[in-house]
Formats: sequence, structure tokens, C-alpha cells
Amino acid sequence: MKKSPPYARVIAYGLYEGVLKEAISRFKFYGLRRLSRPLGGLLPNLPIPEADAIVPVPLTAKGLRQRGFNQSLLIARIVSKKTGIPLNIDTLLKIKETPPQVGLSASERHKNLAGAFTAKGAIKGSRILLVDDVVTTGATAAACSKALLKAGAQEINVLTIARAGML
Repeated sequence: MKKSPPYARVIAYGLYEGVLKEAISRFKFYGLRRLSRPLGGLLPNLPIPEADAIVPVPLTAKGLRQRGFNQSLLIARIVSKKTGIPLNIDTLLKIKETPPQVGLSASERHKNLAGAFTAKGAIKGSRILLVDDVVTTGATAAACSKALLKAGAQEINVLTIARAGML
């Protein structure tokens, strides 16, 4: 990395490979929503830093219609319920349609998401736990974190089921 990311750290249950990768893929791309419970249930056992709110990575309205659900929101609900950290689903919005990240290089992923997110609401000084299913290059986490910091958040920590081995 040439410069530090805008988030403090990534906390991941495991690597995005093998059985974990297969389960996430079936959950996310094949619509097996019932996998949200076992996958999301892995996260509250991790060393989660203190947070004022849990914010899931959002989809655009079109993306939500196409997939039928937001996998990050389903995971975030489980984490919120088990940790008692309030879930905030209205703070972070994806305002720009972007092509899928799959197959793009790290620099292409960052360019793809430039200006894609905006944040609003009373988050000034808040410590945010950003929840996503997978972190590969960190481009989505970085774009979301920039929007949250611009809106006044104090610190962003990313919680994810899996991360690519390169992080």
C-alpha cells in the first residue's frame, strides 16, 4: 500500500478461500439467505472494538432489486443483535451505479467506486463498525470509510466474514 487506508483496521473471521468462500458465494450470488445466520454468527466472537453504530455496506436501489437482499445488512443485523451495538441503516448510501468489482484490478476497483457513496445523519464523532461480507482489495471499505469520515465519523473499523490473503 502506498498510503494508509481511511479505516483503522479490518477484522475478519477467515480467509476468502475453500469452504468459507463457497458458503459466501452461495449466500451472495445464489440467494441462499438462510446462510446469513451461520455466517453472521461467526462475527460476534471476534475481538470487536467499541463502536457507537454498526453500518452495513449499502447497495444501490437497482442493485437491491437485482439481488433481492443486501447481504451486508443481513450480516449486520445478526452482529447488532448479538453485540447490542445499534444498527444504523440510513447513514451510508450508495448513490452511484457501478459495474461489479469482480475481475477488476485494485486500482480499477478504487476508480470504480470513487464518489459512489455518501453519508448523512448524526454521526459526528462516532466510532463506526462497517460491516461487509468480503474484503478483497479494500476498495469498497475505503470508499465507504471516506464518505463516513467526511460526514464527521471519528473512526471506522471494518468487520467482515472473509478477507483476501493479500490484506
